Amino acid sequence: MRVLITGAAGFLGSHLCDRFLRDGHEVVGLDNFITGHPDNIAHLMGNERFSLLRHNISEYTYAAGPLDGVLHFASPASPIDYLELPIQTLKVGSLGTHNALGLAMAKGARFFLASTSEVYGDPLVHPQVESYWGNVNPIGPRGVYDEAKRFAEAITMAYHRAHGVDTRIVRIFNTYGPRMRPRDGRVVSNFIVQALNNEPITIYGDGSQTRSFCYVEDEVEGLYQLFLKGDANPCNIGNPDEYTVKQLAEIVVALTGSTAPIVYEPLPEDDPKVRKPDITRARAMLGWEPKIDVREGVQRTIDYFRTLVGTPRMAPRGR
Repeated sequence: MRVLITGAAGFLGSHLCDRFLRDGHEVVGLDNFITGHPDNIAHLMGNERFSLLRHNISEYTYAAGPLDGVLHFASPASPIDYLELPIQTLKVGSLGTHNALGLAMAKGARFFLASTSEVYGDPLVHPQVESYWGNVNPIGPRGVYDEAKRFAEAITMAYHRAHGVDTRIVRIFNTYGPRMRPRDGRVVSNFIVQALNNEPITIYGDGSQTRSFCYVEDEVEGLYQLFLKGDANPCNIGNPDEYTVKQLAEIVVALTGSTAPIVYEPLPEDDPKVRKPDITRARAMLGWEPKIDVREGVQRTIDYFRTLVGTPRMAPRGR
């Protein structure tokens, strides 16, 4: 196959490029490097089956040659990013998704939307099943991301129903691993970077809120199988093992050997109190479930971040 992946220099997008290339496919990566980083795809330069298109998918997009798939992963995805880039986040979820769908339709390609568990908002149903419509504040600070993804799902289904485009929608739950951006506001990277730098480890709220952490290798395999074998209805891909944020901080402290104290800050507005995927559909339809335990995955992620210690990427934001 020949596929185009938007957000190819991002955390998940770069790993997805690797997964398609590993099976012998050709990948056109598209990124404007607003939040993606060239280091994430540096190892692909010189690979004859990989090409890079530096472009903003929120603007008119042309790609030469045939395509079998268009996978839309471009978007600011961490709280820090989408709070700093609210308009860009809304644009890439709306205009960007529209452009990517139009490209897929023009090429007769399968379209794959990277949606998010944030469409469930601060959920009143636990664990979250795909039939749940969510509890989202559309005008809160997080609404720029949540509603961008909810709109993206709606327009994807509209293209599927009105134009017969072969579509997939994945709802991605918390994912972590190598190539996460240091200090991106996500809890795993924040804790690890703070621990390695012996900075106070910051928990927002009392730490009782829960998350479900899926290692990137498991997540990408689920994405790949969904692209190949899924259907048009949304599908959760994530790890159903649930941890409190405080438990995660304690795991990071233990594995890094850090002596940094844990400090508590006020909980951000509309921060979800629980997050856990129901992966019944993924198990039945794809034969997929995660395999890597959180402690093993966190250790691998710590090993990656150790290679960045002392580099500008590990410096506090704004420096």
